Parts: sequence; C-alpha cells; structure tokens
Amino acid sequence: MNAVPTTVIRHHKERIAKCSLRFLHDRRELTFLRERPGFTFDATGYLLLAVDGPPLSPADAGRPLLLLDSTWRWLPRLRACVTGAPIPRSIPAGVATAYPRASKFHDDPAQGLASVEALYLARALLGDTDTTLLDGYHWRDEFLRRCAAAGY
Repeated sequence: MNAVPTTVIRHHKERIAKCSLRFLHDRRELTFLRERPGFTFDATGYLLLAVDGPPLSPADAGRPLLLLDSTWRWLPRLRACVTGAPIPRSIPAGVATAYPRASKFHDDPAQGLASVEALYLARALLGDTDTTLLDGYHWRDEFLRRCAAAGY
C-alpha cells in the first residue's frame, strides 16, 4: 500500500525541539504547515484526527489525514483554523500513550496520544503500518509494546 498522505498543522507556539514529529520532516508523504494568526486550512475530505470523533476503520482508507500538532491547551485555537468539511475520526480506545505527561495546569484526555503515536496508529488502522514513523521517537519500543498488547 502507498503511504497515507498526511498534513500536519503545528500550533505556532509548539516547540519543534520537543515535538514528537521532528524526525519526520523529510518524508514525502507528510506536509507540515505552521499555524499563524489569520491562517486557515480547507480540510474538506480529510480525516481529521480528533479524540471525540467516531473511531477510524479500514473503510476510511483512501482519504488523506489531517493531524493537529499542539498541546491540549492550544488545540481549540488550532482547530478553529480548520475550515470546510473534514471527517472527524479518533483512534480506537485501548492504547495508552508512552509519552510521559507532565502538565501542571491541565488534564490531558486519557485517550490522548503523542502526535507521532497518533500518526503511526492512524496510518496502521488505514492499512499503512510503517514502524519507521517511530524511528526517532524516544518511547518507540514502549509504545509498540502497548499497541501489541491492545491488538494493534
């Protein structure tokens, strides 16, 4: 299968040095955009990864992915930049993030994943299992163990 084309919109305050996707910028199937004041993106026809959407399934294959890369606190502002008619989809429950969370001010959703984890699992659910997406991710092995334990 061909790699699932994916657009990543990163919040302008997101620090690339701490971003779980920082090792993927040279991949041809990934387009990285940076949100700024006034920025909009027409996501009509894109599968928008969102924790409150119906779960992704193989029936969603063939559509491009849209991943919003930010802290949970900044996500509503980033989501407001998305226009058109995206198709919200979530990662099915059962896989916990391997990324150590340390927010002192906000609770992250229990089903929330690091951006690279969500990208890997979304593409796997669409029939494009590519563990090289996790090659630069420090918690790669632990996350793959968690995926396997959950049946992914």
